[in-house]
Amino acid sequence: MIIADWVWGWALSRGTPDPVTEHDGYRIDVGLPHHRVRYVLPDPRDAGPRAAGLTEPGTWLKICGTAELDSRWTVAAPEYLMSTPVKPAQPVTPPDPYVVELHSAGKVHDVVVRTRNGEHAAKGRVAVHHNAAVMDMVETDPAHQRRGLGSVVMAELSNVASNHGAARAVLVATESGRALYEKLGWTVESPITSAHLKA
Repeated sequence: MIIADWVWGWALSRGTPDPVTEHDGYRIDVGLPHHRVRYVLPDPRDAGPRAAGLTEPGTWLKICGTAELDSRWTVAAPEYLMSTPVKPAQPVTPPDPYVVELHSAGKVHDVVVRTRNGEHAAKGRVAVHHNAAVMDMVETDPAHQRRGLGSVVMAELSNVASNHGAARAVLVATESGRALYEKLGWTVESPITSAHLKA
């Protein structure tokens, strides 16, 4: 199940405790002041009942599909659960003056693109859980956008995923990120409704 792959890989990427399976989905105890706990619901029909019983600020919902929530909830811009088969990517040479670094810690691997003088330009992370790779925190610094660095990062992440035995890659994309991933062959599996309770 793709959503389960994403839940477990995201928790691994973010260094949280293992997800807890609940009757309507998954709970991740994130433990941050403004992101205390996250519930991931595969079925949007469960969103209303689950949301009604939640009151603590810093509680987040990630819902597969669209859902109506009451006014206590701040709903974010649309996101998309996406996947693609993992194949070894052709190495992409970053344009001058950029260099690519890989930093690994267990099952979590960070790709960083810098200028030759060390300035940060782009980054991404992949966490491999069983045969699934979750791509996370992929971003390009605004000063270095439109130079193909996002594709460089994704190619490197794909190679890492392949080298560690992943058969499928999964991520949750923003609207702007979706366009890049579709160009790279990713498929939208579901829209995601993201919402949280503020203090």
